[in-house]
Order: sequence, then structure tokens, then C-alpha cells
Amino acid sequence: MTAPPPAAGPRTRQGFLTAALLAPAGLTVAGLVLVPLLLVVRDSFAAPDAYGGIKGGFTLTNYQNLLDPVYLKVFGYSLGMAAANMVICVLLGYVVSYWLASRPPQRQMLLLLLIIVPFWTDFLVRTFAWINLLSPGGPVNSLTDAVGLTHGSTQWIPSQGASFIGLVYAFLPTAIFPVYASLRGVDPSLGEAARDLGCGWWRVHTKVLLPIARPGLLAAGLLTFIPTLGVFVIPVLLGGGKNQLVGNLIVTLYTEFRNQPMGAAASVLLLVLMLCSLVVFGTAARRLRRKTA
Repeated sequence: MTAPPPAAGPRTRQGFLTAALLAPAGLTVAGLVLVPLLLVVRDSFAAPDAYGGIKGGFTLTNYQNLLDPVYLKVFGYSLGMAAANMVICVLLGYVVSYWLASRPPQRQMLLLLLIIVPFWTDFLVRTFAWINLLSPGGPVNSLTDAVGLTHGSTQWIPSQGASFIGLVYAFLPTAIFPVYASLRGVDPSLGEAARDLGCGWWRVHTKVLLPIARPGLLAAGLLTFIPTLGVFVIPVLLGGGKNQLVGNLIVTLYTEFRNQPMGAAASVLLLVLMLCSLVVFGTAARRLRRKTA
């Protein structure tokens, strides 16, 4: 007489329960992220038809066309703008975070709230607000005229400078918060001890505070560099579309050129650039952890 099979143990039931709880999230990610991503990758190797659709087949022509100097210039410009925006946002984020962390604790939350509240407004509305600020006869033009930097109505917008100002404004809070999280727990006595030992303000920051803030600085760089590559609205509204980022190129290929396979190829290349950026920042973070250990 054979023994009955053992009843499912607590671990088995716990595994089934965990799988059941994770199934909705897994299906959502698969349906809204993985499947569209695979379709874009497949379309990037397809041939376009005469009406802007997808004919099918398999070809590398779309990627070969993106090697044209016109498109390479867009990718190079996007990397340069993303790097410049990252550097400025990280520097300003460190300065603001240090100032916030040095305030009394009861004031820090209020100051953080003042930084967050403007970004509860829609992104498009905030971009249009910069159009009003930078327009001829606007507040910025009036201020520069008052201090003697300009004379009369100056064309601040559309311009590459206005586009860069919009990028810094859009991503500066994402650079402030991780750096502030690294600095908020720093004991103020560390800086005081360094100054007592003869360090000036520069050495206090470079030898004491910056090493502590490095994880936050890396996170701030990652959170500003990667999203900047795919920005679409700011270069169009503030830059006039003269200098396109990769996001603008993808929209142009899909809508104006009506070349969906080539737009999909540009999207895949943008994804590859983002993944390479993740690898670079991840490698830097691992080296920092080994050095700290």
C-alpha cells in the first residue's frame, strides 16, 4: 500500500501566494513595456512601404541610414547637451543641497516643499511659462536692460541658450534630492573639525563633504543625463526646433518623414545609449563602493 503524497507545506503555499500577488504586476509590465519594446525592435529591421507604414521583411538599411552625418550630428548634439545639463545640474544640485542640509531641521522640510511645489504644475505649462519669461519685453529682457547687459528687445527665444535653460530648470530638482539625501546625515562637526585643522572652505568640500556625497552625485548624474537624451518639448518650444535632440528626431521620422522603421531604429539606438550610460554609472558606483570599503 503506497503512502499518500505529502501535503503542500507552508513554503509551497507561500510561493503560490507570492506568484499570485506578483502576476498582475508582471502581466502589466509584459503588456505595456516588454511587448511594445519587442515590436519596436522588430520594426527597426523592417522595410517601409510607400504610405509610411511597415512592409515587413528584414533589413539593416534603417541603421545604415542613421550613420548619415546629418543623423550622427543629432546624436552627438544630444550627448553633448545631456552631458552639459548633467554637469550644471549636479553642480547646482550640490550647492543647493549643501545649503539645505546646513539649515535647521525644521526649515529643511519647508525649503524642500518650496522646491517641489512648482513641479506639481504640468510640464508643458511650466515650459510655456519660460516662453513668457524669455520673450522680447518679458521680465528677463527688462532685467538685463535695467542692469545694462542688453539694450532694447533682445531675442532670447527661440535659441539654444533658452533650450538649455529649460533643460536645467526641468531636471535640477532630480539632481537636488539624491545629493541632499547624502548630505542630510552629515554631522556638522566634521566640517568644523576640518576647519580647526587648517582646512579652508575648498578643502572642506573636496576632502570631507564631496566623498560623502559621491553616491548622491552619481545618482544625480544618472537621473539627469539619461532623461535629457529623449526630451522633446523643450527643444521645440524654447529652441524653435533648430537644434534637435534624439527625441525630436524620432518624432520627426515618425510624423513628418512617415518612416516608421527608421524611427524605430532611432528609438532602439536611443535605448542602447541609455543602457550604455547605465553601465558606465553602474561601473563607477561599484568602484566607489570598493574604494569606500
